[in-house]
Amino acid sequence: MSVSVIGAGAFGTALAVVLAAKGPVTLWGRDVAWRGENPRLPGVVLPNTLRPTDRLDDALAETVLLALPAQVLGGFLAQHGAMLDGRNLISCAKGIDLQTLQGPSALIRGACPDATVAVLTGPSFAADIARGLPTALTLACEDADAAEALQAQLSTGALRLYRSTDVTGAEFGGALKNVIAIAAGAAIGAGYGDSARASVITRGFAEMTRLATALGARPETLTGLSGLGDLVLTSTSEQSRNFRFGLALGHGRDFGAGTTVEGAATARAVAALAPQLGVDLPISQLVAGLAQGHIAMEHALDILLNRPLKEE
Repeated sequence: MSVSVIGAGAFGTALAVVLAAKGPVTLWGRDVAWRGENPRLPGVVLPNTLRPTDRLDDALAETVLLALPAQVLGGFLAQHGAMLDGRNLISCAKGIDLQTLQGPSALIRGACPDATVAVLTGPSFAADIARGLPTALTLACEDADAAEALQAQLSTGALRLYRSTDVTGAEFGGALKNVIAIAAGAAIGAGYGDSARASVITRGFAEMTRLATALGARPETLTGLSGLGDLVLTSTSEQSRNFRFGLALGHGRDFGAGTTVEGAATARAVAALAPQLGVDLPISQLVAGLAQGHIAMEHALDILLNRPLKEE
């Protein structure tokens, strides 16, 4: 089967690079005038089997990886869904759409009802994937046979895919960990120390599990690569944009204007979802307040520490 990647950012380019080792891959982006190297992924030479294009109709393979930001995906599908329908469509986004409060797979199914929908997620940085460093991800698809076929098609010597049929657990684990990573970064930025960060990660993981299972996820999915694995990576490394955003919040510094921080928008979506589902998510709601400037960092710790004492 032919493969294309929609979205020529760092992550989309990295996926295209690693998959091009198995055969021809087309990479679509609005601005791909560069040749040989994508400036968003410096130092990575694009192989000859990777073909960039700015023509969407030139990138309609049998299997299409949608490597677009979560808040962009809905609009893109509304405009181009008819062209994409009937294919294997794999979401690589990690977020919750603010307008619909849905995950990427639901957006794809709504726009492309005849597509086979899957989610690719897990602990990974674009630079690591592009350099061929060992990386393990979750590939989730409700159709078990399709999941097995896609797993074989997209796994490489360095990129190992584990399959799952729990799409909800995989995609919400990937989305929610970004929110907790912001909180972990804020704890370090504010000088609260590694013990506080460990507490944020642990209690944040409990929030991830509560919300995902309320939406129908299997709890064991959250303990895998797409949940706990991605949470550990994103909450402990400054390669993570969400963690760096949290650091900036903790330090009281501005973050790069125009930089996509998936967790900031997801926190707002989670804050809207929580009361609808009757789920208690204090860390996530705190991140939403911090990201929007509604809560000052110096008050954030007091808000958490003054909550009623309870069993773990």
